[in-house]
Formats: sequence, structure tokens, C-alpha cells
Amino acid sequence: MSHQVFCKKYQKEMEGLDFAPFPGPKGEFYFNNVSKQAWQAWLQHQTTLINEKRLNVFEPEAKQFLEEQREKFFSNDESIEIAEGWKPE
Repeated sequence: MSHQVFCKKYQKEMEGLDFAPFPGPKGEFYFNNVSKQAWQAWLQHQTTLINEKRLNVFEPEAKQFLEEQREKFFSNDESIEIAEGWKPE
């Protein structure tokens, strides 16, 4: 049986993640509040940001930037960073 959540991104009941994406409270939050579909959308957006902005994910500044963008993404914040070459579908 699939894990159901009320998705923070899409604001409706959807299939949840199979496991927490991070250890600890932050991972549990995403497990309990983000759908599989929303998490996949985030991973695609994150990959675009990393590639277009040439981020080194091992640098603390890049990690902090991606954390901030992830929070904005799931909160549907209008100020989310968009990669320069990105065009909405």
C-alpha cells in the first residue's frame, strides 16, 4: 500500500515518498509532507540550477543556496531562482 500525504507543493492528497530523502527531522518533514511527483519536480529543477549556474554541490554556499531554493520551491514562493536558459513547459 502506498504512503499518502497532503502535498505541500500541490496542496492535495497524493502518493508520498517511499522513504525520507534525508536523515533526521528535515527528512521526516519531506516524507510526511511532499508527494513523489513534487519531489521528482524538485530534483529536475535542482539539476537545472546546478547545471545552469555551474554549482559545486560540495561548497557550503551552493548547499545553502539549494536548501533555500528547495524551501521556496515547496512553498510555491514566487521568488524562486530560475536558471537563465529555462523555459516553463
